Amino acid sequence: MTLRDDAVLVLKGYAPGDEAGDHAELRQAYLDHLARHEDGMWKACGAGHVTASALVIDPERERVLLTLHRKLRMWLQMGGHCEERDTTLEAAALREATEESGITGLALLPGGPVRLDRHPIPAPCHWHLDVQYAAVAPPGAAERISEESLELRWFGYADVPGVADASVVRLLEAARSRL
Repeated sequence: MTLRDDAVLVLKGYAPGDEAGDHAELRQAYLDHLARHEDGMWKACGAGHVTASALVIDPERERVLLTLHRKLRMWLQMGGHCEERDTTLEAAALREATEESGITGLALLPGGPVRLDRHPIPAPCHWHLDVQYAAVAPPGAAERISEESLELRWFGYADVPGVADASVVRLLEAARSRL
């Protein structure tokens, strides 16, 4: 099974929560994109590509770890482009979260992705079709900044709306509904 095949299965099985109407349409847009573009998983696809991310939650489930993205200068969850070595979307999300947080032993919340988020990006590509997961850090985990970040910081749930954009806030809300 290819990563693209896995993405189609994950998306077909994705059951959105409270945002059912909008997310059902968005899920179909992702599936249509993959049906139209054989290279729809990869950065080289000019029409957009699927990405994978994970919101890292502390073991006590009171805070989230955000990265101050080097290029975008925004506080975001960990995530990014799928790579050839990724066998599943879950593996891509875990790899990205581990690389960008420096935390090993992250565990994804069960039930698959918690949200989908499509956002525009600068040319030559036009869209990121992000499949968003949530991961819990193990007790005693120590974060380590990567070259993709200017800073890493733990934020209490109530502090996230003051530092991050609405998409991160919606991801946090969706993740908290699974805790």
